[in-house]
Amino acid sequence: MYPDERVVRFVQDNFFPARVHVKEQSEDYRRFAQRFGVQWTPTLLVIDPEGTERHRIEGFLPADDLIAQLLLGLGHSAFARERWEEAERRFREVVDRFPNSEAAPEALYWAGVARYKGKGDAAALAETGREFTKRYQTSSWAKKASVWAG
Repeated sequence: MYPDERVVRFVQDNFFPARVHVKEQSEDYRRFAQRFGVQWTPTLLVIDPEGTERHRIEGFLPADDLIAQLLLGLGHSAFARERWEEAERRFREVVDRFPNSEAAPEALYWAGVARYKGKGDAAALAETGREFTKRYQTSSWAKKASVWAG
């Protein structure tokens, strides 16, 4: 599956993994690739219990970046099911554990949104906007959150 034991453990602890090999299971691969619009391998999909794709990871990533992306996917899945506290916790975990990953700015943004949605507290958005002034200022997520900083 993946050469780094941390990734293997993370996947086993958080997902029901399924692998479809492009050559060895070519008919299955074609069917799933068409259903989910897979255009390149490897493609990892975080699919919620209802069968809806919530996050997509295309191409190879180093272990820490992959775990950060998988956590982001868990956050998006919880968010879509309106599990606001779980979503915020997952997104914050990305920022706390993998602050230098490409997933971190997006996770920070959605953590603020999850807190706002869960508690109805607009101050959560303002706080997130201010946090972007200190970190990730050059990310597209900082631009999206800039209206919250006041």
